Amino acid sequence: MATLDLLGRRWTLRLLWELRDGPVGPRAVLASCDGLSSSVLYRRIGELDDAGLVERLPDGSYALTDLGQELGEAISPLSRWSEKWARRRPSGPAD
Repeated sequence: MATLDLLGRRWTLRLLWELRDGPVGPRAVLASCDGLSSSVLYRRIGELDDAGLVERLPDGSYALTDLGQELGEAISPLSRWSEKWARRRPSGPAD
């Protein structure tokens, strides 16, 4: 249940998504996540770091750990499903 609590927090999955292709600096994350405040970014990154999913690199950027990359593999079917869903749903604003 702790995993669902962590992943269910606002912005957590989005942060993992932003880090999926390699290290990203905090400014780049903030620029790509409209509406994410820096305080929430650092809080979520800290939680992900405590969980062993994200690490801070010497240059100040963030990257997924091996465990974080495994989580990405585990949720990749959800990503594929969401792409199908997005193509099938009527156009209009998302809720």
